[in-house]
Amino acid sequence: MLRAILTDIEGTTSSISFVKDVLFPYARRALPGFVRAHGQEPEVRRWLDAVATEHGAICSDDVIVETLQGWIDQDRKHTALKALQGMIWDAGYRDADFTAHIYPDATPALRQWYEQGYPLYVYSSGSVPAQKLFFGHSDAGDLTPMISGWFDTEIGGKRDADSYRRIATQIGAPAGEILFLSDVVEELDAAREAGMRTQLIDRPQDYPQPRLDAAANGHPRATAFDAIDLPH
Repeated sequence: MLRAILTDIEGTTSSISFVKDVLFPYARRALPGFVRAHGQEPEVRRWLDAVATEHGAICSDDVIVETLQGWIDQDRKHTALKALQGMIWDAGYRDADFTAHIYPDATPALRQWYEQGYPLYVYSSGSVPAQKLFFGHSDAGDLTPMISGWFDTEIGGKRDADSYRRIATQIGAPAGEILFLSDVVEELDAAREAGMRTQLIDRPQDYPQPRLDAAANGHPRATAFDAIDLPH
């Protein structure tokens, strides 16, 4: 019996290009001014100091900013970077500089599952505050009331089976009764190892070369949310 649905964001509910072409450049441009204006606030300082300590006690905020900008260029999945990006994106969303891209097929499916009584959860490498901003300021409006819980890399890496075991514990359902949706086969492999059901989202907009047969590694494949058959 299916008890809950857990979904990724980038490449799953939303385009990879939105994150890479809109959010990342916005954060990169805004980082120096943001750190100058807010660098002494405790929550911001916490993450800046974490970066400084990791790199041998960097003493200059300018060097920390350059390090963070380098991580953005590398698409590094670092918790401190994700947290700071989330704070910067908060201003961008609230100033209506952009809205978050949601694929047109994703919103109706999420609404239908929600109305059918399936609790919906999000697991993304972006920080939880960034996830809430994303769904709160989407092309389809505020979708946060439909989401029962949020998970980021503070619970563990997305390619680590133990992360999915911890998520199942927090959701309060057996892993085998949770369906995980993602565009990344290695994440699905980890979720399956933890006992979850899996669904590969293989959108041609994001993956022009379809992941078929061995490339899907045994995970059911759908090119859009409206092609997903929920397991019973």
